[in-house]
Amino acid sequence: MLRRIDVVTLFPDWLEGLKALGLTGRALAEGRILLKCWNPRDFAQGVHRSVDDRPYGGGPGMVMRPEPLARCVEAVLAEGEPAPVGCLTPQGRVVDQTAVQELASRERLILVCGRYEGIDERVMEALVDEEWSIGDYVLSGGEPAAAVLMDAVIRLQPGVLGHQDSAAQDSFADARLDCPHYTRPETWRGQVVPEVLLSGDHARIQRWRLAQAVARTAHRRADLLQERPLSRQERQAMEEFDLAGGAIDQESGLK
Repeated sequence: MLRRIDVVTLFPDWLEGLKALGLTGRALAEGRILLKCWNPRDFAQGVHRSVDDRPYGGGPGMVMRPEPLARCVEAVLAEGEPAPVGCLTPQGRVVDQTAVQELASRERLILVCGRYEGIDERVMEALVDEEWSIGDYVLSGGEPAAAVLMDAVIRLQPGVLGHQDSAAQDSFADARLDCPHYTRPETWRGQVVPEVLLSGDHARIQRWRLAQAVARTAHRRADLLQERPLSRQERQAMEEFDLAGGAIDQESGLK
């Protein structure tokens, strides 16, 4: 169970503000998970406490200097239980639900947020154990990526979500997307809620949701289903609601 998150960042307010947002923020604000931000500028020397400099070899932008960042990371490691040091970078392993579940099982996360053109490679080699990316694009810094990763990991902790089954029904659980959802009113702008959801037959509703989840995955992210065969339960649910063979239930709004 996750107990602590340490984030190395030049903009601690960016992440401290998460405590005011949503269920994951409540978990942080209530201290169920400790969030501590560390600023490399606090470990820089000189009047200006500079943390960046021009890159050797020329080129645009600036690079995070090694010494202030290294001192900061070493201070993090000296406090609390040992943990791998992760860095948010577009060059890292892309975060998926499997990675989130892996990280959520740890007791402590240490995340380093890069800025400018990047971090001096010597720090990466000496102190960083793993690199994480939230997608194949570039951000102005690692803070938004750290926030995404933290939210994904925190929401999987026991008691954070309102219902114990919420996380189990998420998209990407069991390599499936989530099923479609509906709420009141029963009729909205001429569109009606599927009859099965009004039936009160909870077992049938669960089978319908399973069938719809598989159908939606087949249509939108077929690559997920290529990683594993459909289970007997999934196949039976698809057949029950006439979704076998790739047909899509018109009631659901899926196309």
